[in-house]
Amino acid sequence: MKKPKISFLLIILVILSFIPLFDLLHVGLPVTHDGQDHVARIANFYKNLTDGNIIPRWAPDLNWGYGHPILMFLYPLPSYFASFFHFAGFNLVDSIKIVFGFSFVLSGLTMFIFIKELLRSEKSAFLGSLLYIIAPYRFVDLYVRGAIGEHVAFVFLPLILYFILKTSKQSKFPYIIGGSFSLAGLILSHNAMTLMLFPIIIFYGVFLFFQSKNHNSYILNLASIILLGFGLSSFFIVPAFFEGKYTLRDIVTGGGEYKTSFVPIKDFFFGQWDYGGTLTLSKQVGFLHWVGTLGSIFSIYILHKKKKKLWIVGLMSFVIFWVTLFLMTSGSNFIWASVTLLQKFQFPWRFLSLTVFLSALLGAVAFNGFPDKFKKILLITSVLILLVVNKDYWHANGFLNKSESFYSGIYEGTTDTGESAPIWSVRFMEKKPNENVDVILGKAEIKEIKRTSTQHIYNIEANEKVRIRENTLYFPGWNVLVDGKKTEIEFQDQKNRGLITFYLENGEHLVNVKFEETKLRLFSDIASIVSLLMIVFLSIIKK
Repeated sequence: MKKPKISFLLIILVILSFIPLFDLLHVGLPVTHDGQDHVARIANFYKNLTDGNIIPRWAPDLNWGYGHPILMFLYPLPSYFASFFHFAGFNLVDSIKIVFGFSFVLSGLTMFIFIKELLRSEKSAFLGSLLYIIAPYRFVDLYVRGAIGEHVAFVFLPLILYFILKTSKQSKFPYIIGGSFSLAGLILSHNAMTLMLFPIIIFYGVFLFFQSKNHNSYILNLASIILLGFGLSSFFIVPAFFEGKYTLRDIVTGGGEYKTSFVPIKDFFFGQWDYGGTLTLSKQVGFLHWVGTLGSIFSIYILHKKKKKLWIVGLMSFVIFWVTLFLMTSGSNFIWASVTLLQKFQFPWRFLSLTVFLSALLGAVAFNGFPDKFKKILLITSVLILLVVNKDYWHANGFLNKSESFYSGIYEGTTDTGESAPIWSVRFMEKKPNENVDVILGKAEIKEIKRTSTQHIYNIEANEKVRIRENTLYFPGWNVLVDGKKTEIEFQDQKNRGLITFYLENGEHLVNVKFEETKLRLFSDIASIVSLLMIVFLSIIKK
């Protein structure tokens, strides 16, 4: 049996992909828009895991210690990865830096795998992968925004397309498994990226339908990938979608921010590199990305002349690329105003994630159309240009050196802009509560027995009928059990700002305040478990 050969170009790709990551070796956390907040979120996520909550939904230490439901709506996969490294012994900051680094390298590898299968060319795959990772917006995510979710999501789109392509050629169950987990990985990595990229997945799936030899088998395989992918991720995506109605999400994200964030056309070609906010950060597509995109026209024409149906993929990628650019300019304002779904993205320049993928793919297509005798020198030249043109972008603007306790203790903010705040509360709390629980009417003696991320147990001796305020923000799932029996909660009293309040009769009581799965969440959890068991079962019987 022959041992599989390790591609020389693949080794070079891995080596080159580490070069932009050197700043991650610096002590401390790179100064970014969201980096510090992400570490605090992961600290709360990890705390849940250590408390035995396999699916963390409640951040107990955020919002000045009042807690926050942000984990309900925050893509969990990056936090699971970071928690793994933290459990392995790395501190919180180093754990998140490792996730950033691995995701960057892995995204190049998955793009290589996809393009190699698509174009049947290692050289084209190598160049396309470099264009995928060495792009200005990738460094905006890494060193300016600190957008860990988007960063991880870049790993999965090429993988999804690769497995769909493989199923169109061969109906093998491992490809369905791979596609399902890849789709679930994308969904669990970033909500908005999933919404943005899913049409690409569907288009490619439809294209391959006409290329497949067995249409019925392919449709079944594709449907299985989609259903199982959504099934595996349902524990997150279903509650996040349906329980968003209890938050300020639509008020905050539907405030028309997109109107001030359109991109001037010139910024796609050149813009000053800036570590500032959403209005000043770079929106460049990339010099060589433009060359590859425009050059792909000729390769698409050649493919068409040779009657190779791959020209359709190239042409549609080219068209979608320009549509994507248009959606980022002020000329598309009428579309954003009419399609409320688009407004969920907040910033039109988020579509740069899609242009990164499309321009990298088109660059590979363009290179593939060149005669073989020119490819070696062209490849070397392209690598040098990519490295030289982008070298100033892969540096952090500075580093934060804060203690571990800063992130794992009581955090002053909510780590979002208020979109996850319950509609019956205030957008942000202003200071830490004096006590975890207060008597706001009557007199009582309180002794805290146990406190975890999602469970607070007290022994309360009331001298009369009293009203108790648990200084925890209410969200569906919080219940109060008095002596083992569920009691009524009042949380819409404006004087108490959305906090949990309840009454106790005279006497000594054991009070258990706990955050539990709602019926919807439980259903979603079961759907994910069933999907996983189905994959395991089918894997066994397919052997």
